[in-house]
Amino acid sequence: MSIGRLPENEQRILDEMERILRRDRRLDRRMRTGQLGRRPDPARILARVGSYRPRGWSVLLLLAVSVALMVAGIVTSEPGVIWAFAVLWPLTLFSAFRLMCRWCGG
Repeated sequence: MSIGRLPENEQRILDEMERILRRDRRLDRRMRTGQLGRRPDPARILARVGSYRPRGWSVLLLLAVSVALMVAGIVTSEPGVIWAFAVLWPLTLFSAFRLMCRWCGG
């Protein structure tokens, strides 16, 4: 590969590509700031969490696993089991609450 100047037609193609890329404002802003993607929008995340519609069988499954973890945590006192219960229990309560809200029509 030569390190000299490009042939005329290749230089013209390259100049045209650069001209088109310079007109793209979003790309220009992204290149200047160094951000690859946009940040998570808290309002969007809350909207997705708020629109969660659990099914009855999924709440029953979460409840059964939570109770099993609670019993296993009480019997064994293993930190891993207790932490698994601590992570799963709020999700179970939230799912049950959303299911009851949906059933009550609220």
